[in-house]
Amino acid sequence: MTEKPDPLLELIIEAMLQRKVIAPILLDVQDLTSVADYFIICSGSSSRQVSAIAQTIKKELKKHKIKPISIDGLKEGQWVLMDFGHVVIHIFYDPVRNFYDRRVCGPTLPA
Repeated sequence: MTEKPDPLLELIIEAMLQRKVIAPILLDVQDLTSVADYFIICSGSSSRQVSAIAQTIKKELKKHKIKPISIDGLKEGQWVLMDFGHVVIHIFYDPVRNFYDRRVCGPTLPA
C-alpha cells in the first residue's frame, strides 16, 4: 500500500519550483529526530533569490491559511530557515551551502 503524500510538502515544492531553486533535497527524518518529520534543503544563486524563494513559499502557504512557526535569516538571504512544525526548510545561498557541505563532510582521508 502506498502512503499518501503530505499535502504541505506538495505546496512547498510547488512554491519552490516557481523560483527555480538549485539542487532541492527532501529528507525524511521521522525515524531520526523528533524535531521534524521532513527537512527540505535547497539553494539560490544569490541572496536576493534566496529571500525570494522564502517569500514565495510563505505567500503560497498563506493562501492555504498555513503560517510558519518561525522564519530566520530572511533579511540577510544567506541561509533562511523556515519552520512549519513537521517540515523544516533550509534555503541557502549556494556558496554558503557549499561551505557547509565541505564542513560537514570534512576533508578526504588518505587511503
